[in-house]
Amino acid sequence: MENVFVFDHPLIQHKISLMRDKNTTTKEFRELVSEVSMLMAYEVTRDLPLEEIEIETPVAKAKTRVLAGKKLALIPILRAGLGMVDGMLNLLPMAKVGHIGLYRDPKTLEPVEYYCKLPEDATERDVVILDPMLATGGSASAAVTFLKQKGITNIRFMCLIAAPEGIERLHRDHPDVPIFCAAKDQKLNDHAYIVPGLGDAGDRLFGTR
Repeated sequence: MENVFVFDHPLIQHKISLMRDKNTTTKEFRELVSEVSMLMAYEVTRDLPLEEIEIETPVAKAKTRVLAGKKLALIPILRAGLGMVDGMLNLLPMAKVGHIGLYRDPKTLEPVEYYCKLPEDATERDVVILDPMLATGGSASAAVTFLKQKGITNIRFMCLIAAPEGIERLHRDHPDVPIFCAAKDQKLNDHAYIVPGLGDAGDRLFGTR
């Protein structure tokens, strides 16, 4: 499927395997989420534009390339998306961070926005939405919709584990939004959990049940 990027880097696959293990502790899980997010940041930012500048090394003058002032914003979906922020900021310290909170209406089953705080210049930035799990795709699609309604057009979605159903939903609703994931799993079960997945990412990040 176009606009879907699944990372096969050995370090990422190794760490995802450790995250899947039910015996991995909360501390270890939190560290792994941050580490994988940092590794994924390399690919998510691969097409950032560069510009040529001239500097002086200890040996000679040299023409070299730096980022062309491209502004980035990281928008985690609360609460599990918070676990991915620090890893991304390790490589992208210049990025600003916003937050979006969603819950599912028990009657309509549709996502409802309950919190949204974005950088003032968010419309001028390339936005990366962060959420560890892309399951049904409902929350991801709603988050993209809410951001577009606020005038944001350059959006990417980054997750750790994706189900085919979630990829299909997000791609159908927003074909212009590229999806970056560390693993594409088999399916959703009857409770909308990704199989084999890694359980509830929020619970495993924050030690709740």
